[in-house]
Amino acid sequence: MPDPRKTFFITTPIYYVNDVPHVGHAYTTIAADAVARYKRLDGYRVFFLTGTDEHGQKVHQAAQKTGVGPQQHVDALHQRFKDLWKRFEISNDDFIRTTEERHKSVVRDILQRLYDQGEIYKASYEGWYCLPDERFWTEKDLVNGNCPECGRAVDKIQEHNYFFKMGQYRDWLSGHIRQNENFIQPASRRNEVLGFLNKPLEDLCISRPRERLPWGIPLPFDDNYVTYVWFDALINYVSVHGPLEEIRRCGFWPCDHHLVGKDILTTHAVYWSTMLKATGLELPKSIFAHGWWTVNGQKMSKSQRNVVEPNLLVDRFGADAIRYFLLREVPFGQDGDFSREALIGRINSDLANNLGNLLNRALNMLDKYYAGVVPAPNGQLPEDARLLDKASETARETHALFDHLGFNKILIKIWELVDAANVYINDMAPWNLFKTEEGKARLATVMYNSAEAIRTIAILIHPFMPETAAKIFRQLGIGESVESHGLESVRKWGGIQPGTKTAPGPQLFPRIEEEQAKKIMDTVQNASQAGTESAPAAQKQEEKLEQVSIEDFFKIDLRTGKIVEAEKVKKSKKLVKLKVDIGSEVRQVVAGIAESYEPERLVGRTIVLVANLKPATLMGIESQGMVLAASDNGKIVLAGFDEEVKPGVRVK
Repeated sequence: MPDPRKTFFITTPIYYVNDVPHVGHAYTTIAADAVARYKRLDGYRVFFLTGTDEHGQKVHQAAQKTGVGPQQHVDALHQRFKDLWKRFEISNDDFIRTTEERHKSVVRDILQRLYDQGEIYKASYEGWYCLPDERFWTEKDLVNGNCPECGRAVDKIQEHNYFFKMGQYRDWLSGHIRQNENFIQPASRRNEVLGFLNKPLEDLCISRPRERLPWGIPLPFDDNYVTYVWFDALINYVSVHGPLEEIRRCGFWPCDHHLVGKDILTTHAVYWSTMLKATGLELPKSIFAHGWWTVNGQKMSKSQRNVVEPNLLVDRFGADAIRYFLLREVPFGQDGDFSREALIGRINSDLANNLGNLLNRALNMLDKYYAGVVPAPNGQLPEDARLLDKASETARETHALFDHLGFNKILIKIWELVDAANVYINDMAPWNLFKTEEGKARLATVMYNSAEAIRTIAILIHPFMPETAAKIFRQLGIGESVESHGLESVRKWGGIQPGTKTAPGPQLFPRIEEEQAKKIMDTVQNASQAGTESAPAAQKQEEKLEQVSIEDFFKIDLRTGKIVEAEKVKKSKKLVKLKVDIGSEVRQVVAGIAESYEPERLVGRTIVLVANLKPATLMGIESQGMVLAASDNGKIVLAGFDEEVKPGVRVK
């Protein structure tokens, strides 16, 4: 049970709802999730917040183009983020939307209080406005006449607006940053903010005229204006806790970590800090600005056609492999260049060869020598001490590194323990011990230590790879959850009980062989040329499509179906037997997707089924329908939906 006296609050930015979720969004959210999961293991009462930013001019214009109202537009789009976080096993405690009343009421309250205190005034303003960033700039801010943030053209606008007296807090904020070295991390970002504050700090324009932008939270003291999207959005970090008088009593404020990309550091370090100061609330303990993921050295963007789509990554490699790679490959805070070659290398070396091989060989030997039952240790000898000491050292050193979000260093430390466990098995040579009666007495200790080392590793990797940690526990035969064991159980040796019956299962991470890797890389190359992760453009142009009549098309009965069971067909590398709920009945379907999807990843998915296809028999199993999927250079990708759809709905 968590200790009610130990609380921890961590946030991601709220993501702009018009954006397509990409691997950069996933990076921040996975990092926050890793910290939240670790703190829960350590007995903390954790509050982990993410959400979507749903106001502003870009949302309003996008809704107009689609012919729907802004609220209907954001109601549909925010779900993309929720669905992606489910796929990545994100354990957020709340998901806030800036269009929710609980948020808007706190924004209005803060605005009114600041206005009543004289912190907000009205004035005429003339400046350069960047529509993509929804931000005003002065003449001196512009770079070659363009927006200094995104490099795009700006428009000159003159209008009356309301301003927050941000400039008066410059010296105070600079002093706070200097006195609290962990307030902005890493140190390079801290120096950037201090450099920004060396220049005069302008007051912040916090309104937009409703005649120009009707989509936003109206100012409580002037209904002719709506709130500037950034002033509105930042308040989500406190509005989630309720009215202002509740924030101080909730137990979670001030926030322990705001995790943000480096491009929005100024808004958090300067705008948000001064807003909190004026409102009378404490500042967060830490704002950590991480780097960007680039592709071939360029920042990901739709215009560059280089966005790495995280849903496709999960389809191809599984969520835990991506979680591991993103937090292992680059020190948190630095930029990293995304490479699928590097990803495949990590999967094969770290996950398949090291971690997966350790579990497989230990379970195989337990099965061979002890019928799959963990034996009681027969005393510990000095030659065991190296492994036991390494486990204790790893738990201690990773704990310290979490305070500084040193994810890649933590994973390096954990993999040193993985290597130490593999070396221990090699050095102890159970296959030789089993040959003599004296050796068999020693063998019990060696096999117990191997199982306990793996249990320890599973707990330590849980923040990074929760599904993998749970699989290891199941294969070890441990009935309790990883969370119930907690960090305290790895600080002393002996958490796995002798007599535990193991349950070996599939490989954690099958190796990606050279031929399969080549297919993946060919797909990537084709996708970069076409600007999308789909079939090559040249191939599309060469295809000659045979036309059918609308009457013929309507003969096909396509239905939504939810997969409720999935298992591989014996003696077949490609076939999976599915049980699919189509509303009126559950169908048995055989699909050739085993090389692209593990059965456990299929359960719960909503797919499209050809429901009126004549039954066929494959490998002696009747198939009562056909699953729709795309074949992309040998990789099968199931057809699906952006939003949840109940089984049995007609697809048109």
